[in-house]
Amino acid sequence: MRPEILGTTIRGILFDKDGTLVDFDRTWGPAAYSVMSDLSGGDRSRLDALMRVSHYDEVGQRFAPTSPLIAGSSAGYGPLWAEVLGRPAGPALYGEMDALFRAAGLAALTPIGAPSDLAACLVAGGFTLGIATNDAEASARAQCAALGLASHCAFVVGYDSGHGAKPKPGMVTAFADHLGVPAKRIAMVGDSPYDLAAARAAGAIAIAVLSGPLGAAARDELEPLADYILDSAADLPALLGL
Repeated sequence: MRPEILGTTIRGILFDKDGTLVDFDRTWGPAAYSVMSDLSGGDRSRLDALMRVSHYDEVGQRFAPTSPLIAGSSAGYGPLWAEVLGRPAGPALYGEMDALFRAAGLAALTPIGAPSDLAACLVAGGFTLGIATNDAEASARAQCAALGLASHCAFVVGYDSGHGAKPKPGMVTAFADHLGVPAKRIAMVGDSPYDLAAARAAGAIAIAVLSGPLGAAARDELEPLADYILDSAADLPALLGL
């Protein structure tokens, strides 16, 4: 689809959060270290083991590209942490992890660019916005409020909202249903193959951004799944003719 047609075709824009609107490394690097430290309870060997299974660099306070935390939910990598902590894997632990991450993520929250200004521009252009993240919904809503996005987003869902987690298409389909339009009139914007795969599976337009933790190096991985590739979400207004 040519860009000049795209802006008249799309009704809703569904954003991934981390790596798309929120700087992943600067936010979740420090936050994860805080959470792992809390859960390890001062036991250095457990902290080391948590960092190891998370593919986390303590010195740089960032994740390796292979980390299961980059695109996954706490329910996805939680069993790895449960084994290290000697605790049962399940909702009780994942809920505790989500609460700790919600507080630590807010404390370290670092946006990419000016998400509120971008959202205001897109809403003024006639688009309805949403957030679909593999973070917990409560965390996503708290961060949206802190970033000034709450009033611009008509739809916010996380892995625990009942629509499944990406790369499954449930979040995208739910947004289309919320707007009462076919999924082909939705654009999913994200930095991960999970985001683009979810868009493809739902029949939506897949827009990749290179603002995630892998930066431009992600292009080769994203290109086969993307209808469009942008340096960042800030390039959306130009793509849509605003």
